[in-house]
Amino acid sequence: MPGIPAPAALTWGAPTRAATDKRWCEKVTVAFRNSGGTAVRSGTITLGTHIVDLLGIDWATIDSAQPLPVPIAPYSRTDRTWTVCVDAWRVPLGMHVETRVVGVDWS
Repeated sequence: MPGIPAPAALTWGAPTRAATDKRWCEKVTVAFRNSGGTAVRSGTITLGTHIVDLLGIDWATIDSAQPLPVPIAPYSRTDRTWTVCVDAWRVPLGMHVETRVVGVDWS
């Protein structure tokens, strides 16, 4: 009897951030690793973007959801970069955004 492939096993790293020319946007890269024997075929990543003032006080968190970069093949790694923006009016002069939280729902 042939072996049954192991199910997908997806893990992801902390977001890596890079500034853009707009204080209410940033580029966010997340690395994904599938250590299972079948591909990840669908899913969503939710990015929690904090609005922070000059003193480091966190004023709000805005969530945004994006589709995962699927398929993620078995025993592989892939990185994906998203440009994450919040409404410009939410980030007054002197404040900036920091995407710190990543949640992933996959199958």
